[in-house]
Formats: sequence, C-alpha cells, structure tokens
Amino acid sequence: MKASDLFVRALEAEGVEYLFAIPGEENLDLLESLRGSKKINLVITRHEQAAGFMAATYGRLTGKAGVCLSTLGPGATNLVTAAAYAQLGAMPMVMITGQKPIKSSKQGQFQIIDVVDMMRPLTKFTKQVVSGDTIPARIREAFRLSQEERPGATHLELPEDIAREHSTMPVLEPSLTRRPIAEDKAICRAVEAIQNARKPLILVGAGGNRKLTSKMLRQFIDKLGIPVVTTQMGKGVVDETGPHFLGNTALSDGDFVHRAISAADLIINIGHDVVEKPPFFMRPGGPEVVHINFNSAQVDPVYFPQIEVVGDIANSLWQLKERLDPQEHWSFADFHRVRDALQKHINEGARDDRFPMLPQRLVHEVRKVMPDDGVIALDNGMYKIWFARNYPATHPNTVLLDNALASMGAGLPSAMAAKMVHPNRRVLSVCGDGGFMMNSQELETAVRMGLDLVVLILRDDGYGMIKWKQSQMDFHDFGLDFRNPDFVAYAKAYGAEGHRVESSDQLVPLVESCFEAGGVHVIDLPVDYSMNDRILNQEIRELSSRV
Repeated sequence: MKASDLFVRALEAEGVEYLFAIPGEENLDLLESLRGSKKINLVITRHEQAAGFMAATYGRLTGKAGVCLSTLGPGATNLVTAAAYAQLGAMPMVMITGQKPIKSSKQGQFQIIDVVDMMRPLTKFTKQVVSGDTIPARIREAFRLSQEERPGATHLELPEDIAREHSTMPVLEPSLTRRPIAEDKAICRAVEAIQNARKPLILVGAGGNRKLTSKMLRQFIDKLGIPVVTTQMGKGVVDETGPHFLGNTALSDGDFVHRAISAADLIINIGHDVVEKPPFFMRPGGPEVVHINFNSAQVDPVYFPQIEVVGDIANSLWQLKERLDPQEHWSFADFHRVRDALQKHINEGARDDRFPMLPQRLVHEVRKVMPDDGVIALDNGMYKIWFARNYPATHPNTVLLDNALASMGAGLPSAMAAKMVHPNRRVLSVCGDGGFMMNSQELETAVRMGLDLVVLILRDDGYGMIKWKQSQMDFHDFGLDFRNPDFVAYAKAYGAEGHRVESSDQLVPLVESCFEAGGVHVIDLPVDYSMNDRILNQEIRELSSRV
C-alpha cells in the first residue's frame, strides 16, 4: 500500500470524521489518498489557525482528538497558536504537517524550518515520520497521547517522499483503556476531612467539564447539599440555576464568590488545573484543600493542596458520595448570603434600556434566546467576564470560553466546530470586534459548509479589555482604538446575512429570527463598557466585603 493511503487508513481506524486543513504541495499525495476516503470529511479553511481552533474544539466537545493539516514552513507556524490553545486548554488534537523530501532535496533550505523542534514545547508528542512502515505506530501513539489524561496537542510531520513510499504494515486498532481509579486510602482521608469540616465548599474547574463527571457531581451535591462555585472553564458542570450554586470565579479575587471561598474551612477542588487563571489564592493558614483530579496537583505558590485524590474524577465522586452523609455541624448560612447578594447584583442592569447596550442586559437577552442545550462560543474580550459571571449555564460544555491561553480569534472557528458536532442545537458565536477580525475570513468557510450559525459582534471600536486594564493602572487612554468595516456589508460580501441592532429591545427578536431563518447571520451590536470600573472593580469589592 502507498504510505499516504496507509496514513489515511490509520486515521480512519482512529475514528476521524473531519480533517480541517489548508494543504500545500507537500501534502498532495496525502490529499489524493483522502479523496478516496469514505469516512473522513475534508474541511478546507481559510487560515491554518482557524483549522487548529476547529480541531481543538472538536476534541473538547467529543473527547476524541480533532485533526488538522497544514503544509510546511508558514503553514506549520500558523498552527502554533492553535497548538498552545489545545495544549493549555486540555483539548485533544492531532496536527499533521508536510515537509520537503528528507532523503534528497533539490530546493536547498527553501521554506525549511525545524517544525518538530518548534512543536516540542507546545505538544505532548511530536515526531517526523521517517519510514512508511512506522506510520501505524506513529499515528496510534499520537492519538493515544492526545486523548489520555491530561489531553492536549500532538504533532506528526509527513515528508512528501515518505508519503510516496510503499508499506506492507497493517493498521493498528485503538486499544481499549480505562482510567485508573483513586486508591482507598486517599478516598478515606478525603471523607474524613469533609466530615470534619464546618463549612465545606465545592469548586469545579475545567477538568470536571465531562458528561459523566457532571452526572456524578450533581448526585454528590443533591445528596450532601454542599454549595458549589465554578471556574470560567467549569461552567455548566452543575446546574447554575440550582439552589446550591453560588457563582463563578470570573475575577481572580474580590468578587462575591470570593467571600464564600474565604469563609470556607475546606475546599473540595474538582478538576482544577493551574493553567487556568487562579479562582482563588491559597495562603498558609487558609482553608484546607482536597484536590480531586485525573492527575496529581501541579504545585505553585498559590496552589498546594493538602489532600489529593488522584484517579477518574467521576469514580472518585461516586466513592465519596457512597461514604458520606450530610453532617449536622455543617453551616452554609454565610454561603447563602453570598448567593443572594450576588444574584441581586447580577440582576441590576439586566433590563436597562440604554443603548449602546450594557453588558448586563446583553447577557440577560442572550440567555433568553438560547435553550439550555444551546452552545455559546466566546472569543476573548471584556464580555467574557460578564458571560462567565452572569450567564447561568445548565449543561456541560454549553459555554465555550478559553481561560487558559485566552487567545483572541477562536470564537468564530470554535462555534463552527460546535455546530458540526451538534447540528441540531442552536450555536451562537460571541465575538468582540477585535477578535472577530482576526479570523473573520472563516465566514466564507461557514457559508460554504451550509452551517446554521449566528455571529454576534460586540462593537466598541477598540481593544476594550486592555483599555479597562489601562484605566485600572492609571495610564492614559492611548493606542487601543481602531476603525471597523461595515459589518453588514462585510457579511453580505461573504454570502452571509448582515444585521445592525439600533436599540436594546431589538436584540432578542432579531436573534430569534436569524435562528429561525437558518444560514449564517452576522449581527453588529454596539456595546457600552463604561460601567466596567464601577461594576467589576471598586463597587464590587465594597459590596462583597459587607456580605
């Protein structure tokens, strides 16, 4: 068999459905082999970064490695940001890049960089394929490492002369694996600590955002009644409309939920990863922390848990649930006061008619049009904090945001991948004008693929989050404003529908009509961030300190 055909057969054996790609001449043998595949759909994007974001999001939503393809040189370097996005965000992804012939070359060093070495600090595994016979083993290893805990990015480089070789090696089928479970001694110690605590509190991070983990955690909370807060990437693991949910750690410190964290004497920390912006800062003499995760804790100056329960999270929660009962000495009154104060604060501005629209009203209106299983894919900007804090999620992975690399430009490609994985759900991309323009060319891809997608552009004509930080640091307002195209005309140029909101009351009926009509719709919505300082800075600290 031709090596490129063997490569495709090996991808098929791994269950690959989509390959997001911008091929080059070094990939042409592989492209021809893909043409004959009846299992893999080739999705041509307009930038390699977008292909990587889509592959990473596919991995995030399915648990199976998403796959992207580029050529050598500039094609490979354009995957770097997506590699970091997947690696820091624990999203399984396999990158495939081409290369000039390695046995003989007639082009000197033209476009040649050491892609394998470049990918080394950004991936769990990176290899150049040097023989057609090694293809099955290399692909199996790339997928195995990408998908096992902690998930992340892997990379294979396929030179064009190796792709043309022939091989008699068979494809390797994926092995059946189960995650290890936590040892009994660790479970017993955690049970003892939880039973003896007076004010235990659950905190859920990105590693808990799995269906089975969510199911077990909800049973754990229903039985014991322990209050819970989540990180930004832990949104939706628990029902955020339920009585035990206190709030989201959208800010690092000083919010209402941090009053609850400081009142706790034990934090049950489920699925926390130090790559995510810290939801709280451990201090000597502070609350004891029980770390429950697939892997042991990565210790740093603000995170050094005293008890570690290492193994499959869902199984650990089940074991704990079976051995625990509510304790009479547990006291949650302080937590409930925090919940009530936060909810009152969140509701302020939810019906404010000012225009440009306030973020509080924006989040409230978006929640109206999104069903519980609908997916919102957030780019990175000031609005991310507002959605993390004010948007009540009820299902896992229905609020896709990145609090690890926190890259701009991922919102639109991430939404496109979400729609491909969940074709029968509503998917809304929420982007700032800065982030949208970084990968806006993918509107053409979305239209070409016939996706039903609504893209909400929050326009403030500047880099709003950095302007907020600039103000917080008492610097002058300088260097962060820009001009935008006519987004309505821009959308139509790609074959999408464009809309412009001119009053706060227009948003809900407009988004509803866009979802009903189907196709790709772009909405230009002016937003007013002038209240950021008051709501997210001094006022919030003063109010929370009184709770």
